[in-house]
Amino acid sequence: MKSNIEIAQEKILQPIEKIAKKISLAKNNLILYGQHKAKIPCELFGKYKGKKDGRLVLVTAINPTAAGEGKTTTSIGLGQALSVLKKKTIICLREPSLGPCFGVKGGATGAGRSQVLPMEDIDLHFTGDIHAVTSAHNLLAALIDNHIYHGNELKINPEKIFWRRVVDISDRALRSITIRIAKNKTRETGYDISVASEVMAILCLSLSLGELKKRLGQIIIGVTYEGEPITAHHLKAEGAMSLLLKDAINPNLVQTYEGTPAFIHGGPFANIAHGCSSLMATKLALKLSDYVITEAGFGADLGAEKFFDIKCRQGKLKPNGVVIVVSIKALKLHGSGDIKTGLFNLDKHLENIRLFGKTSIVALNRFPDDTDREIKIISDYCRKEKILFSVSEAYGKGGKGATDLAAKVINICENKNNFNYLYQTDVSPEKIIEIIAKKIYGAEKVEFTVEAKMDLKIYKNWGIVNLPVCMAKTQYSLSDNPKLLGRPKDFTVTINRVKIAAGAGFFVALAGKIMTMPGLPKIPAAEKIDIDDSGKVTGLF
Repeated sequence: MKSNIEIAQEKILQPIEKIAKKISLAKNNLILYGQHKAKIPCELFGKYKGKKDGRLVLVTAINPTAAGEGKTTTSIGLGQALSVLKKKTIICLREPSLGPCFGVKGGATGAGRSQVLPMEDIDLHFTGDIHAVTSAHNLLAALIDNHIYHGNELKINPEKIFWRRVVDISDRALRSITIRIAKNKTRETGYDISVASEVMAILCLSLSLGELKKRLGQIIIGVTYEGEPITAHHLKAEGAMSLLLKDAINPNLVQTYEGTPAFIHGGPFANIAHGCSSLMATKLALKLSDYVITEAGFGADLGAEKFFDIKCRQGKLKPNGVVIVVSIKALKLHGSGDIKTGLFNLDKHLENIRLFGKTSIVALNRFPDDTDREIKIISDYCRKEKILFSVSEAYGKGGKGATDLAAKVINICENKNNFNYLYQTDVSPEKIIEIIAKKIYGAEKVEFTVEAKMDLKIYKNWGIVNLPVCMAKTQYSLSDNPKLLGRPKDFTVTINRVKIAAGAGFFVALAGKIMTMPGLPKIPAAEKIDIDDSGKVTGLF
């Protein structure tokens, strides 16, 4: 029996073939997953390579509260509003992870009249992409330990294996585990969350199955007893891993509440990974539409910086516009209850976007209890600073609640594109980390632990240089301390470890007490999620 949510969605949902037709894709271009979901074969991208790109707009935010500020809701609402204004638009979002769905935030499909559908499918197993990433990652882990068990021909040092296992559930008990690799021999390892896997990053940065396979083979899993790097290619793993990912590499097509096409593909976290949906989906969307609305996770200090310096660099993208989402509750949080004080956090994010040669539109995601007086404080600030400002009411009104924002986005996209990267990669990773920490976060200095210095020395000895850096840092603060809210000053960023993601093509610097396996809160969202005998789902929002 169908749930009430499914029945309600069916009244809104259009056949996916009809959605595809809006962006000039015929039914034979689709791999159907039922009536309302489809995959687009990645080979199709080659057909459109010579076509002119549409406009690319990034939606980011200030440092969020634990519940988020409505960045996805605003992104979807903006895409719907552009459709209302007769602009051919595609929205590109990340796939939700089960960790947050059952943890703190709940689902990640937007809300109200500004969401992507079918919500339940997208928030849960969707088309199986994250499961495929989990399987490919853990296959490599199994092959490593199996190789050691059967004699260890490659002389892998069991105490120097970097490759952990993954699961797409927040489970702090798995952060550190002991496994048996031979009859009387064990080794220490652990689990990360699946969306922090290098396999996920590789999937999101590859433009073909061939490139995916090559990158997977370049994954460094550990070292020999002599300290030489061992790759997935040494273990002959990339072929089988690619096979597990052969469907996952194809972008997913769904629709919004109002029928705007949406590509939802790839889901790396932004606090511990690079935080952007797939490059394949974005580049294909640019060929198929006039405007592409995409988002980068958490605040501009994390998601936007990585979008610009990693995704845009690897994909040769030049974004045309940037929207920074704010909420009254987030500004109050950063101002200890005072909105004006909280604006210092927004001011830093605006400054950061300018470092990339871009100007921003500030979009207030309006909640029902926001007052006109509170909104005026933000609009007065933006007017004084000569910053474009818009109030989005997409949650309650859908696209019509964000047409002012859409009109402003259209205008800024006509400006000369002066986009630039924050740094060049012909300097050391230490220097890049320092540039990010000082220029983006506002840190006074950066300190590297002994372990981090050793990591960097090893990579230098291997000749691995000229790569960007993916910073793993708390999302709640500009600093690496989640309790330092607002716009902190005179702080130090501590780099505890530096990992190498050779297949993805970047270093990962772990700052502060960041964990690559989140834990559940005292009262996880899972406790409120239920399904009854008739199939009615509750609590999954």
